[in-house]
Formats: sequence, structure tokens, C-alpha cells
Amino acid sequence: MFLVDINLLLARCDPGHVDHQVAVSWFLAEAAAGWVTCPLTENGFVRILGHPSFPNSPGSVDRARMVLGGLTRSIPGHRFVSADLSLMDPTWFGDLSGVAPGHLTDLYLLALAVQLGAGFVTFDRKVDASRIPGGASALKVLRSPAGG
Repeated sequence: MFLVDINLLLARCDPGHVDHQVAVSWFLAEAAAGWVTCPLTENGFVRILGHPSFPNSPGSVDRARMVLGGLTRSIPGHRFVSADLSLMDPTWFGDLSGVAPGHLTDLYLLALAVQLGAGFVTFDRKVDASRIPGGASALKVLRSPAGG
């Protein structure tokens, strides 16, 4: 089972995305074994896809939510999980000095995946898995043709 990153969801749903084919291939090969979304990934997906300036946006937040609903219903293996980790919990989030704000969401999602006994799948090669206990074995970085 894998917790999927927001960018993987976006790439899967946007045929114009540079990583669309990689995302489609991953879902075909892995999703049936279990793929997970959480409040953070669903919110991020709808927020980004629903923005009118996003390429291939369906035009509104409500339509983006419908796209996500279609995805979660049509691809086997989906499960929604709650997210109850706190960044204040030193068990999961020790020293965050030097962590760039843009990497915080990925670290949170990686910790959530470890807590669930799942993997975390992303295109982001800059995730520092060593910051999360058990993170290195849970992280799966997909190869992006863009070099991501």
C-alpha cells in the first residue's frame, strides 16, 4: 500500500502533465495492491487542479473535487485515511532545522505513510527520508522524464 503524493495525483489526471505517462504506468502496476489519500493530499489536489491558472484545470474547485472523486472510484485499491500526526510530535519530527518550508509537506506525508505501515510514492527526489524514523524504507521516488 502506498500513500500517493499530490503531484502524482495531478500527473495521473492531467494528460498534459510531463509525468502523466509515468503516473498512469505506476497506477496500472501498483494501485490495485492499495493506494491511499488523506486530507492533506486531497485538499492539495483539489486546490491546485481547481485553480483557473493550472494547465488543463477543469475550471473550479468543485469540478476538481469531482475529478478526484472519479479517480478514487475508478482505480481499484483506493482507501482514504485520516491524518492525526502533529508536527509537534518529536517521535516523528525531531530536529527540523534546515528543512525548507517547501519540503515540510512531503516529510509529513512520509511520516504518515510510515505510521500507516505504507510506502510514500512521489516524484520529488529532494525528500530527506533520514529525517523520519523508518522513512528511508518507506520512500519510493518515481523517475520523471523532467528530471524532477
